[in-house]
Amino acid sequence: MEKGKKNVFLLGVTSFLNDLSSEMILPILPFFLSSLGASPVLIGLVGGLRESIGRILRIFFGYYSDQKGNRKGFVFSGYIFSAVFKILLAFSPGAVIAAAFSAFERVGKSMRDAPRDAMISRFMPKKSGEGFGLHQMLDTAGAVAGSIVVLLLIVYLSLEYTSIILIAGAIAVLSIFPLFFVEPDGKKGTKRRFLESLSVISKKQHSFNITASVFALANFSYMFFLIRAGAEQGFVVPLLLYVLFNIFYALFAYPFGKYSDRIGKRNMLVFGYGLFAVVSFAFVYFTNLAALVFLFIFYGISNAAVKGVERAYVADLSPEEIKGTSIGLFQMMTGLAAIPSGLIAGFLWENVSPESTFLFGAIVASAAVVLLLRR
Repeated sequence: MEKGKKNVFLLGVTSFLNDLSSEMILPILPFFLSSLGASPVLIGLVGGLRESIGRILRIFFGYYSDQKGNRKGFVFSGYIFSAVFKILLAFSPGAVIAAAFSAFERVGKSMRDAPRDAMISRFMPKKSGEGFGLHQMLDTAGAVAGSIVVLLLIVYLSLEYTSIILIAGAIAVLSIFPLFFVEPDGKKGTKRRFLESLSVISKKQHSFNITASVFALANFSYMFFLIRAGAEQGFVVPLLLYVLFNIFYALFAYPFGKYSDRIGKRNMLVFGYGLFAVVSFAFVYFTNLAALVFLFIFYGISNAAVKGVERAYVADLSPEEIKGTSIGLFQMMTGLAAIPSGLIAGFLWENVSPESTFLFGAIVASAAVVLLLRR
């Protein structure tokens, strides 16, 4: 295995273990919050805050990683921070505290993600789609493993939510160890000031950041898809569907990333945004089990075409000297869009209808496709 690809693989192993931990929590999180008395609006807010808090701060951690040049240290600290708050979540006395712990757990993600993506870009500069696709595949494979493990713990061991979250926290601690074998990316620190760094970013990237933010507004929390499935199917079926979603997400992430290097990352994103719009629209009308199976499969495929490819596209557009800052800006903007996304989805669900939530997602995702085609 090539040296750069080996480092990306090790970063992927860490993400695999961390996502195994996270995905043991995520499928039960809406039900855990509900058991503590959370309303649909609070659940939507948690979904938005989890995305936004982790993303809003990334521009600053990305900037400091550009300044210091020690991106590996930021990645290491971020995983430790997340592990601590996962453990604290298990001891939440109420819904509001649980929401806060769940949101602050994502601060660790903000510490590590922009520096880590900058490292991946430097390790595989000529094959960024493949590099990010490999990392996304391992990351999502951890989600598959985590969702299967949580299902087994609930169905066969009948563990309570608190016990499951504690086990997930222990696995999060283990995820740190592969990082010891990742080489530094060789990035030297820069002396550019923050505003000066932002001024170097191209108009093309600013334009894409806006488009991606519109899609982030459409792409509300996965929790609404699970609750929609659970309305008629009970508790276990949504977890099985979530496993199915992650399996197809993992299966397609690497080939889609690799293929995007050939056909162009924008073309792959048009496909991914469009497919999400179709899936979201279908959720308005179809809730029977047979339909849900296909919908969750295509929901996973749409994520595979978007998540890693967006990261690779931004990395390609980012100036080398301020790559952490540039990637962090993209993550901050899409994170800000996640706050109104979760709130709007929760408001529509509670005050209009569940169907209106998915119609909103379909319409706004379609608008993102139009913006992407006009770039």
